[in-house]
Amino acid sequence: MEDVDAYVPAAGPGSFTGVRVGLTAVKAWAEVYGKRIVPVSRLEALAAEASGATACVAAFANAQRGQVFGAVYKRNGAGLARLGDEMVIAPGKFVEAAAEFAGGENISWVSVDAECVIAEPAWKAREMRGDRVECVTSVRAPMIGRMGLAALAAGRFTDALSLDANYVRRSDAEIFWKGNTAHGR
Repeated sequence: MEDVDAYVPAAGPGSFTGVRVGLTAVKAWAEVYGKRIVPVSRLEALAAEASGATACVAAFANAQRGQVFGAVYKRNGAGLARLGDEMVIAPGKFVEAAAEFAGGENISWVSVDAECVIAEPAWKAREMRGDRVECVTSVRAPMIGRMGLAALAAGRFTDALSLDANYVRRSDAEIFWKGNTAHGR
């Protein structure tokens, strides 16, 4: 572990437990070995794999409960600039939000879970414009590693105390906790 220069974890969004366990391990290793951390968004890594030639890229993944994790990016040279926040949202609403961000332009859609949006009425309108969902492999590690290496070379990194997860939504435990003040207590 002493030979590792930095850790590059997927910081979310994704499974609450998966993100939490992964980042906890990285925090511990970084603290013990005094290494830097370069967190990468799972959605940005997904968007980076889009092969379409459009200016906008919409990346999404199944978030369960009839929702998707989604984000829209604008290509800027070799990189991506996120337009708005990453979100957890109903699939049809994500299609509408992405279309709004694109401002009438076609979008390169990328996911491992195309079935989440293709049955939506909002998707039918995008399909009529020529938009398609590019299905990519579920393996994110190679792209996350490349993105982390580029960020590290550019001096963008954090430490164990500053590393934060990108859950996008609250955990089931928090949502369903009986004593939660959001439930009127």
